[in-house]
Amino acid sequence: MTIETSSFDIAEHLQTDADIQGFLKEIAETGDSSDFLHALNIAARAKGMADIAKQIGVSRASLDKSLSENGNPRFDTVAKVCQALGVKLYVDAAPL
Repeated sequence: MTIETSSFDIAEHLQTDADIQGFLKEIAETGDSSDFLHALNIAARAKGMADIAKQIGVSRASLDKSLSENGNPRFDTVAKVCQALGVKLYVDAAPL
């Protein structure tokens, strides 16, 4: 007997701004920088990569490349994507 599986795409389950914001907050609190960049990609796809790209003034292809697994986005790009998704980046003291 063969078991059929399907891929799970988190972006399909982030349906509201609150879902996206909560997802990014959780990853920021529990993941590392590569996890956060991956989460930004997922969140941008959930919201609409083309819409996010337009809001921040870059092409969809450029944004997709920046947020890809092998991408290396500038801090400015990350900050603009965060703003377009309704979240803020801030610095807080880490426990020593």
